[in-house]
Amino acid sequence: MEYPLPRRRFLALVGSAGAGFLGPSLVTADGRHLRVSSARAERLPSGMFTLGVASGDPLPDGVVLWTRLAPRPTDGGGMPAAPVEVRWEIATDERFRTVVRTGTAVAHPAAAHTLHVDARGLRPAADYFYRFRVGNQTSPVGRTRTAPAPDAHPRRLRFATASCQNWQDGYYTAYRSLATEELDFLLFLGDYIYEAAPWPGTLRAHTGPGQPYTLEDYRNRHAQYRTDPDLARMHAAAPWIVSLDDHDVDDNWTGDAPADPGQREPVRFPARKAAALRAFAEHLPMRVGPGHRLYRRLRFGDLATLHVLDTRQYRSPHPRTVEEAEEPWRTMTGLTQERWLVDGLAGAGSRWNLLANQVLWASADSRAGPGERYSFDSWDGYRVQRRRLLEYLGSGAARNPVVLTGDTHATWVNDLKPDARTDGSPVVGAELAGTSITSGGDPDVEGFRREHDSLRAENPHCKYLDNRRGYLLGELSATALQVRLRVVDTVLDPAGGAVRTGARFVVQSDRPGAALDGPPDLTGAPGGAAPPIGPRR
Repeated sequence: MEYPLPRRRFLALVGSAGAGFLGPSLVTADGRHLRVSSARAERLPSGMFTLGVASGDPLPDGVVLWTRLAPRPTDGGGMPAAPVEVRWEIATDERFRTVVRTGTAVAHPAAAHTLHVDARGLRPAADYFYRFRVGNQTSPVGRTRTAPAPDAHPRRLRFATASCQNWQDGYYTAYRSLATEELDFLLFLGDYIYEAAPWPGTLRAHTGPGQPYTLEDYRNRHAQYRTDPDLARMHAAAPWIVSLDDHDVDDNWTGDAPADPGQREPVRFPARKAAALRAFAEHLPMRVGPGHRLYRRLRFGDLATLHVLDTRQYRSPHPRTVEEAEEPWRTMTGLTQERWLVDGLAGAGSRWNLLANQVLWASADSRAGPGERYSFDSWDGYRVQRRRLLEYLGSGAARNPVVLTGDTHATWVNDLKPDARTDGSPVVGAELAGTSITSGGDPDVEGFRREHDSLRAENPHCKYLDNRRGYLLGELSATALQVRLRVVDTVLDPAGGAVRTGARFVVQSDRPGAALDGPPDLTGAPGGAAPPIGPRR
């Protein structure tokens, strides 16, 4: 395929008081098309707002608001089988003295009494506070923020990336800090839940007797995650932009197939996938297109365009060898999404292009010395398409491309090249792959360093590698993207530990690639930490 050229302050208020599947059932702000509930508020159970509130997918004039009525969240929700009318309110202050938008919508039992309100008529680049009411019950208060107007010239954009929050691996200590960061948005890059069965001896076990397979199973798993107070606090602190990865359905699934098609499961994979995707959309504040389309694009003035990819639903089966990984027909995104991405990059017109991507884009050879070894679940398994896209980025059709990645439970800072194995292949962009919130538990940093020290020569395009838990905090301006790696001491203590800046990185405008911005801080890292790979540029 050839491409034409160039064709805040707010800490969540928790405990303040006692729909459907997105797409066609996304609730509009006026709610006129919805039936009024026949259920009487006084007959409803108490404690309906156990799962808090959330907002997401900010636009210049609006945002998606979310809640779920669930007095018994991990036991099917505990709501009567009747629709319930819910009142929502948006104000400019957290005490709701100045309410600017309000309306009613209906939470339906067919959608587990989840509610998504696409609230419009808001001012661009503005902070708002929101809440829900049913009878005399009021939800916690959430803070959200709209995007700048398309023709605005914002001075900065402050965001964070997070991914991989396995409930059984630890506590969400990082979110306690992240909720205070005054973000324009949080970009979550996959593995919101994990499908694993309960593990013996874990800090906190998954619900259910085994892996989730049915819609009720996945709803209970999502609800369990949402009961975490730090995750609830983070959802209430800023709008989220969420993407999907494998553990949200089944480990290493591709397209319409599980990772191991020969393994017998209680439910056939197409039915399991449909249940998982429906529960995913029900429980997250996002807009979903027809056919459960999750790739989408958001703009933040003339400063940045965010292209949110879906690298699971449309990908080809995994290759088994490097030779198969070079087969031209293999695709990570499908051709329709690839064309959407290329057209969007060409027409963005913004200073920066951010790609929300789930699995590692840069090549990563994990065998020292002769021979090669790769993870074919990453873009290393889809090399022709990767090379095609990177050559396109190098053509100048898209200004300042930066790929933001999750998945690996480690922080990678990579220069992106069309062919990392060829001397002289140009740097065309930067990849900032963030570590996990909990997945992997407390890391063996010393062992990780020993393992990867021997791989520096194999991966000279990798500028930094670190396996501590945490998140990436970015501040984008016209001249640079400044990024801090924020790391936590431990995820094994419910009281939490210190959160510090472990390293700083910078991507300069119109200078492809990334660089360390000063030496990393290894203070408090158990056993030391991975040093930078390669010289500082």
